[in-house]
Amino acid sequence: MLRESGASSNHQRLLDRPVKPGDDERERERALTAKMTDPLDEYIDAVSKALRLPVEDSWKPAVRANLEVSLKLARLVDEFALSDEAEPASVFAA
Repeated sequence: MLRESGASSNHQRLLDRPVKPGDDERERERALTAKMTDPLDEYIDAVSKALRLPVEDSWKPAVRANLEVSLKLARLVDEFALSDEAEPASVFAA
């Protein structure tokens, strides 16, 4: 299961600080997002390392897109409610 990574205390302070007239909102947003990493990117790096499977930087957007689709489909399957009377389908072998 993926865990959401929280913002560091410095980022949290920037986020919680009230915006004052004259503040550069773009700079504040850039500072907040510059060091925050996406949980999926961290997951890809961790799994790649654990499996000793090198993933080139140029492949990461495609790996990420595939993982996002897989997670959406898995969520649909997981959320589908089955009745207590549901039984697995028969398996037919030729």
